[in-house]
Amino acid sequence: MLLQILLITIGLGALLGGGDLLVRGASALAKSLGVSTLVIGLTVVAFGTSAPELSINLLAALKGNTDISFGNIIGSNISNIGLIIGCAALISPLAVEGKIITRELPMMFLAALAALVMGSDAALRQYPSSYDRVDGIVYLLFFSVFIYYTTSEVLFRRKDDPFVSQAIKEHPTINFKSVILNVLLITAGLALLIYGGKLTVDNSVRFAEAIGISKAVIGLTIIAVGTSLPELVTSIMATVKGETDLAIGNVVGSNIFNILFVLGASSVVRPIAVPEGGQKDLIMMVILSALLLPLSVTQKNKIVRSEGIVLLIMYFGYTAFRVLI
Repeated sequence: MLLQILLITIGLGALLGGGDLLVRGASALAKSLGVSTLVIGLTVVAFGTSAPELSINLLAALKGNTDISFGNIIGSNISNIGLIIGCAALISPLAVEGKIITRELPMMFLAALAALVMGSDAALRQYPSSYDRVDGIVYLLFFSVFIYYTTSEVLFRRKDDPFVSQAIKEHPTINFKSVILNVLLITAGLALLIYGGKLTVDNSVRFAEAIGISKAVIGLTIIAVGTSLPELVTSIMATVKGETDLAIGNVVGSNIFNILFVLGASSVVRPIAVPEGGQKDLIMMVILSALLLPLSVTQKNKIVRSEGIVLLIMYFGYTAFRVLI
């Protein structure tokens, strides 16, 4: 069992390293080919922070371990709000930009609500609850609309958008001497993502079987937190630098990406059944997504430390409930 924990840790490390190499190599390659840093910030960097979740879920879906896919996606969204925003708010009150309140937060809530409704087949249609390929295609279509809307608005109206500026600052132009080196970085990043994903999925299944808990709970806890580390680091660093509005934007964008793209793509590869207890996870995700909006409009559009403590209590309390019961 200790060996499996070690291998899961190595797998998560490979996932995070692979995601970083992919972002750096792709950013540098795109820049050398004349692609603007604005477009790079909107596409490559946004994809890179969710690459670990995507790798885990596609590999888990291909292997038929859809419980891990479900737990990782929903667990990542729960930990992004409860753990990451909670921790960031403890460091400093988080200012929430108006655009996030009027657009991104409602989009995140609607995506979470859609996941709950589409995952409630047993209650609505008397079928086993799952996300089938049709659901996956619908998610991907919504994601395409979201990307088009966001990209076009930023390109034409929000060229000083703080989230894009942060993405560019976090991943500045990397002046590698050779395009070949950038291609090698991308290849190495993809290889690490595949290797890390396989290592994590295989050993998570063995670990769950060894200790007698469900694969969905493993995905909801260990894997979800592990694959959310890029968002955690980015949000805490933004908060320490005083750019607290970026901590919220990072989490909200990641949650939308996870549901619409990662869940959508995984469902197209293989239908994802909602495991036992999964409805509770979906409801918790919707509750946290809904709670974030009133927290953002109180205290002069800031999430203060006391509210961060509430989020942390909700996160750790729910995680303990799912592991122990």
